[in-house]
Amino acid sequence: MELLRLAVAARRVGVHPGTLRLWANEGKVAVVWVGRERRFSVEALDALTGSTASAGRREALYVRVSGTSGQESSLAAQEAELRASASGVVVAVFRDRASGLRESRPGLDRLLKRAAAGEFTHVRVTHRDRLARFGAAWLIEVLAHRGAAVEVLHIKGTAGGMEELLDDFMSLVATFAGRMYGLRSREARRRLLAEAGRRIGDPGVSSGGPGCFTAPEAEALRAGDARG
Repeated sequence: MELLRLAVAARRVGVHPGTLRLWANEGKVAVVWVGRERRFSVEALDALTGSTASAGRREALYVRVSGTSGQESSLAAQEAELRASASGVVVAVFRDRASGLRESRPGLDRLLKRAAAGEFTHVRVTHRDRLARFGAAWLIEVLAHRGAAVEVLHIKGTAGGMEELLDDFMSLVATFAGRMYGLRSREARRRLLAEAGRRIGDPGVSSGGPGCFTAPEAEALRAGDARG
């Protein structure tokens, strides 16, 4: 049985928390006490409003932190917050310890595959950038095409502190730097091959001259370029 906090339950039935508290005091809706806090079951709230909105609603939760270790409490806090505000059955939880800049993440990859299999109707996250730092709109559209609507608990603001943002920024810099040096390397190989071809094809250049490339040498360079 899924239990909701007072504020979340009040939003579900569309009333002020004080009104729902009064209804509970008057016995109009069942309440469960957890310590000194009230909890309301989804079933009791739906019976109160006559709603069947949660029927067939299957939720998947996605939680993510940038670091590979030391942030387990943040993952647990995200999951707890999403579970407390769930309005359907939570059928799966997907977790990632990876930068939101990464296109491929184990948890996200599993989520996309299982969404395609129709295992859930909704995907819920605490913040939009838990899905991705950039390109979240594309993921939301992909999931929609697979029959899963994305719901963001906190519409405004972003998740993570300055340390996490800096981690993502450094990951971005490292990615661009790696690609830049890779392009430089390929360009250098192309220039080398062009020079080799020119010298081989120029009858005025001796095949044994200094700095000259023989046909086998040029062929070896081409092979190396094809592998790279």
